[in-house]
Amino acid sequence: MSVEQTDTEVVEFKGRMLMVTVLQVKQAALDKVNQALLAQLDDAHSWLNEVALVLDFPPNTDEVFIHEVVSMVRLHGLNLVAVSAASQVPEEVLIPLELGVVALSASGGRSVAKTPTAPQVTEVIETVVVEQPVRSGQQIYSRGDLIVLNSVSTGAELMAEGHIHVYGNLRGRAMAGVRGNEAARIFCQRLNAELVSVAGHYYVADDLPEHLQNKAVQISLHIEALEIQPLEA
Repeated sequence: MSVEQTDTEVVEFKGRMLMVTVLQVKQAALDKVNQALLAQLDDAHSWLNEVALVLDFPPNTDEVFIHEVVSMVRLHGLNLVAVSAASQVPEEVLIPLELGVVALSASGGRSVAKTPTAPQVTEVIETVVVEQPVRSGQQIYSRGDLIVLNSVSTGAELMAEGHIHVYGNLRGRAMAGVRGNEAARIFCQRLNAELVSVAGHYYVADDLPEHLQNKAVQISLHIEALEIQPLEA
């Protein structure tokens, strides 16, 4: 006797937060683009080598130049996955490059915030401590834990490979364990977030329990689902 499988036992769609970085190419000058990219990579952290990268070109960019930039980016070992739909690159150009199209661009985005470089002799990962309020449009990244001693405004983003602590009102986005650390947690004094995420699993504002909104909580990952618990006084 055969047992019929349900659709969800074969495949299942799951909402995950994917960290995507847009590389906006503003000038059609390959040498200048390469020099600027090298300077950015020298000043950035190694996590940029692993995030999903999307190229954004001005519309009507020359096809040969697109091919040259794609080859250069891949030569630097970056994880190139797609071109933005706003670039209007024809499908016949993208197919040989094995690139997809995503509906986002660098417009309205923010430059990636740089955090202090870890010592070269040891593997110590520094904790980033922010004393000022995090304003709308700011993005802060930490290779370790991230501690904010103030409030986080709507439209601000916190990202950490470790834990996130907010000793104020969390109204923006908080993403802990962004490189897959499922043991990471988020702690905040007042939960009013637009989005919270641990290791890619996320809740948006509408998912947050009403009885815990504006309360002190900790957020952790439990069996591939977020768990929000009140912090005892």
